[in-house]
Amino acid sequence: MTAATRPMLATYPGEINIDRDLLARSIDALLACAQACTSCADACLSEADVAQLVKCIRTDLDCADVCSTTARVLSRHTGYDANLTRSLLEACATACRSCADECERHARMHEHCRICAEACRVAERASRELLSAIGR
Repeated sequence: MTAATRPMLATYPGEINIDRDLLARSIDALLACAQACTSCADACLSEADVAQLVKCIRTDLDCADVCSTTARVLSRHTGYDANLTRSLLEACATACRSCADECERHARMHEHCRICAEACRVAERASRELLSAIGR
């Protein structure tokens, strides 16, 4: 959990139409996933069998980008657009699921892939939980 997420949401002067703790947990899960994916991609590039990990690297980097972008959008509340937020959370859940599936294929051989898959599953659940709370 980042040290700033909850305090920043707690001090936001306007109304936020969603549980702030749920929002903070979701933002933190997405940021943790983005960090894990970036680190996993970098670790994959250092593996002897890097050619076998090209899809994993690509999926890691895509997931990191989607998660970090979604976390940044979730951190802004002025002029909030629920439709955009829903679309981003759906994309994030999809990216996380794809990345977790790919990393799990390599998890027995590469511990960094196991750790990344776990972070992706947490972020996917967080995205879906927040999406549920926002509603359709």
